[in-house]
Amino acid sequence: MTDLLLIKEKIKQFLGKYEIYLKPLGKFLLAFISISMINSALGYMERITALPVVLVVALMCSFMPNNFTLFAAGLFTVLHIYFLSLECALVVGVVFVLMGLLYLRFSPKSSLVLLILPICFVLKIPYVVPICVGLLYAPVSAFAVACGSVVYCVISYVSKKATELGMLESEELTSRFRYVVDGLIGNRVMILYMVAFSITVILVYVIRRLSINYAWTIAIGAGAVVQMITLLIGDMILDTGISIVGIFLGNILAAAIAIVVQFFFFHLDYNRAEQVQFEDNEYYYYVKAIPKITVSKTSKSVKKINSQSEKKVRQVNGTDS
Repeated sequence: MTDLLLIKEKIKQFLGKYEIYLKPLGKFLLAFISISMINSALGYMERITALPVVLVVALMCSFMPNNFTLFAAGLFTVLHIYFLSLECALVVGVVFVLMGLLYLRFSPKSSLVLLILPICFVLKIPYVVPICVGLLYAPVSAFAVACGSVVYCVISYVSKKATELGMLESEELTSRFRYVVDGLIGNRVMILYMVAFSITVILVYVIRRLSINYAWTIAIGAGAVVQMITLLIGDMILDTGISIVGIFLGNILAAAIAIVVQFFFFHLDYNRAEQVQFEDNEYYYYVKAIPKITVSKTSKSVKKINSQSEKKVRQVNGTDS
């Protein structure tokens, strides 16, 4: 355990020392990965899939706020869909604008959640995001998780229905819009993810805020179990076809990753917990104090004694022959 704590402290010191360089690099990588995945999933407008275009946009995102990366990713998505179907691009654009307005109203500081969740969907580990968001953010971040689920499901829907959407030109305008709107609103997988992830975020947040020992560990376990049960019940009711094995393995992996997150952000020594009581002129205060587990790297100093210094010591002590 001591070795792990030392590694943790080294990582924290490294991040703090080189934050001015690592932060833009992280933004660049996140923007590059997000846009590259959008181009890979859609890719209908070939001009914006070129590597120089992606690199330039990602470089711009590295020096801009995270919300600019959201705007760039949304713009790439709408441009690809526009090249496929004008009606679908309009509907998706309206959905993105509405989500953006609500996002700026309720959880404007959760941009990383919106960017990371679709990436985790592609990597087949989306269940880790709601648990970690519940540990690190406020309950309103459940809205960002829901929006991230919508973004992924919209991209997935367009990718799967590309052939049907490309053949809508022969239909009437109202029929084309109805087909797109019904396909998005009636996406049962999207609805299930939104509900299950939102419940998980709120539950994990409520439990980890309780004044009980091992609150974060209990919150992780409860979040994984409730998320699993919600997805399984929702799959039986809505017949979404989500892999049951994937739900079980995904939540186990999510709990393991969340424990690593807990180690870096909330590692406490419950064996030394104390109940503190004090008062002022108006109130009595009852405080539960739990120390953090930290370890400092001991610095070793080596004093070199050469032969000349050793000879002087002998002369002073009268032992020189």
